Amino acid sequence: MVSTNHQLAGALTGVTTALVSNYDATEQLFDLVEHIVHLLDVDDAGLLLVDQRGGLQVVASSGEQARLLELLELQSDSGPCMDCYREGEAVHAPDLRECVQRWPEFVPTALARGYSSVHAVPLTFRGEVLGALNLFGKQPGPLPPASLRIARALADAATITIVYDNAAVQRELVIAQLEGALTSRIVIEQAKGMLAAAGALEMDQAFNRLRSFARRSQTGLTQVARDLTQGNLTPDVLLGEAGSSGLSGDRGERPAD
Repeated sequence: MVSTNHQLAGALTGVTTALVSNYDATEQLFDLVEHIVHLLDVDDAGLLLVDQRGGLQVVASSGEQARLLELLELQSDSGPCMDCYREGEAVHAPDLRECVQRWPEFVPTALARGYSSVHAVPLTFRGEVLGALNLFGKQPGPLPPASLRIARALADAATITIVYDNAAVQRELVIAQLEGALTSRIVIEQAKGMLAAAGALEMDQAFNRLRSFARRSQTGLTQVARDLTQGNLTPDVLLGEAGSSGLSGDRGERPAD
């Protein structure tokens, strides 16, 4: 319990510290999903946000497998996260094997990727649903009540990260904040692809190189990704970064030649 409290305090402190200084909202969301994985003892987590057209987009995920599964939800317009967003209520699937009829496309793919349970928690702001937090588990079973409370608290923290602005009281300003986060995610995905191709890396490894370089250089993650895609930063510079930093690490990375 002491360890859990310490991790939760660290997650929330990271949000509040960022909000009183210059911060990269997208990077904060990545930090949050990683905190969530450790705090709730789930295997993966991801965040989806509404865009200007009213559709959902993947903004942050703890790993490539979770991101691809969330993309499937968007493409099929079906899954626990979609239901959570539409209904504005938490959706729990403690045993996906019992949900094949409810989500005929999502469930077989999730099971094939090794996930057995999914829980989705809505992100809300002043009564409006802005997105959803997905929690993926490789073992079936419900979320304990304490874990569900933590999930809701961190979903609220994610919402604060996105819409924080003293003037963000109108829908147009909230949507502008969301669009900024979504645009940043697109740039990061492009940079991941470039770096993965240049260094023959897995996508997760490429992302960890981006984050490691951003932290070492004290530059925002989005800015590093933008510099790479615009040619202001070459892949060789990032591929020359050894080791890792932060929560995720560079798991499974090949030794440098």
